[in-house]
Amino acid sequence: MRRRRPTPPLSRTRGEEGEVLLRVLVGVDGRTTQVRLHRSSGHARLDRSALNAVQRWRFRPARVDGVPREAWIVIPVNFSLGRG
Repeated sequence: MRRRRPTPPLSRTRGEEGEVLLRVLVGVDGRTTQVRLHRSSGHARLDRSALNAVQRWRFRPARVDGVPREAWIVIPVNFSLGRG
């Protein structure tokens, strides 16, 4: 699933949009443990906004034989100005 984030105001003014890919370590409790930039959008402001947002997200943890496990996932975060 691709997640859309509100574009930061200055990025909106400058017409910046794009996709940020983040590597996220999800803990056994579903909380974000670590977030790393996997691929930049090409705009540092959008990259920072995505990193800050994902720090607060909650996930369903991976399970092995029904037991929650820590796992890395890659999350796309899209910033779109919604034109046309």
